Amino acid sequence: MDTTLRDGEQTSGVSFSITEKLTITQLLLEELKVDRVEVASARVSDGEFASVKAIMVWAKIHGYTERIEVLAFVDNGVSIEWMNKAGVKVQNLLTKGSLNHLTHQLKKTPEQHFSEIASIIESAKSHGISTNVYLEDWSNGMRNSPDYVYQYLDFLSTQSIKRVLLPDTLGVLTPAETFEFISAIRSRYPDMHVDFHAHNDYDLGTANVLEAVKAGANGLHVTVNGMGERAGNVSMSSAVAAIYDFMPEVEIGVRESFIYTVSKLVESFSGIRIPANKPIVGENVFTQTAGIHADGDNKNNLYFNDLLPERFGRKRSYALGKTSGKANIEKNLQELGLKLSEEDLKKVTQRVIELGDKKETVTREDLPYIISDVLDSNSYSDKVIVESYVLTHSKGLRPSATISVRIDGEVFEENAQGDGQFDAFMKALTKVYTKKDLCLPKLIDYAVRIAPGSNSDALCETIITWETPSKKFITRGLDSDQTVCAIKSTQKMLNII
Repeated sequence: MDTTLRDGEQTSGVSFSITEKLTITQLLLEELKVDRVEVASARVSDGEFASVKAIMVWAKIHGYTERIEVLAFVDNGVSIEWMNKAGVKVQNLLTKGSLNHLTHQLKKTPEQHFSEIASIIESAKSHGISTNVYLEDWSNGMRNSPDYVYQYLDFLSTQSIKRVLLPDTLGVLTPAETFEFISAIRSRYPDMHVDFHAHNDYDLGTANVLEAVKAGANGLHVTVNGMGERAGNVSMSSAVAAIYDFMPEVEIGVRESFIYTVSKLVESFSGIRIPANKPIVGENVFTQTAGIHADGDNKNNLYFNDLLPERFGRKRSYALGKTSGKANIEKNLQELGLKLSEEDLKKVTQRVIELGDKKETVTREDLPYIISDVLDSNSYSDKVIVESYVLTHSKGLRPSATISVRIDGEVFEENAQGDGQFDAFMKALTKVYTKKDLCLPKLIDYAVRIAPGSNSDALCETIITWETPSKKFITRGLDSDQTVCAIKSTQKMLNII
């Protein structure tokens, strides 16, 4: 049962619109193939009512009314009236699963609480609404007041309900306790349908889910991306993958191949970003960074495990940066349909490592720029070197440049102002070459390219076309700073002439 739209919406700052709730419900049931969806809490707001009503209209048309559930309360029938108007057919009744909660929050005896619950169940039934029952704080109830929990379950076993929902409300259970507590309940109540609802406060949600299934739990509650209050609920992607891989005897119908699509949609609707290292759905979890790992993958997939990205509609990638080796480069070149000689591959690898020291990652889309930059550099030797420069740009003042250039071992320094930083650089450079009685070629075209989908730290390529009396030629510069790109391109021009 997915509770992204109810428990997951309790994530701080999250509120789904009517259209978003309906869209997510449709995808969960029709594409991801979850069994049930808990879509809201009764009585919360007019917007919640409108969302549930829209969902129930769609569910009735498509035969899903028994698979849409709403959290309800022991409130003298107010929740039932709300659900009845919205067309809801299944309520998940919130009740007290620990003596501590019952005594201090409700200030009632078990008998009083049970009597009210029996009345609510009967009233719901008369309105055509079936009932599942949440035992709030059940995990602490099993720790601290097990006699009360068993007294309550004895009572529930006499009631007309479909499922008993056992939440680890505060996310406090260890895997050993989860197995022990659910095993005890399944042994004592073999005919009772039991769901386990895990929270993730100690990051034990997935481990607890596995132990719950091992102990005989009939159902699990999960959320997309692990959304939920505090540290969230157990993540659907992790729970599903773990069950498929470690408990193949357990049958579940969730389509793994659609998990990532729904995950990204919920990320977009909720505004809650998926951590890059989140298992299954994180941006980086199928990215190999170390060169030795890419090399091992080339040699019989030595660094693969059963979590193959294709299972989840994703692809493996090989990051480019300072830890890259030739194998990483080769993997990315294969994706681009490019092949380099061994010598050129070594040069490209070295350039990627150098760039990786400056910026955290180099993208696959950067590779063609890097290759052209490296191969372009092979056509001349560096007799002219721009050793250092200071570029300034201030509001109200003209940009300026101070440069130091080494030509055949002789160092020249000049400064100049211009209409921009690169223009100031070129004017200072012109002063240097005038001293040498040399002329610079004319700059006739200047273009900047950045790989599609790049961020502010992306590599950019500056392509400058120069013209002398006898010919035109092009030089390229590559850097994450646009002006530095142009200076690198210019240095190549100085060496060519």
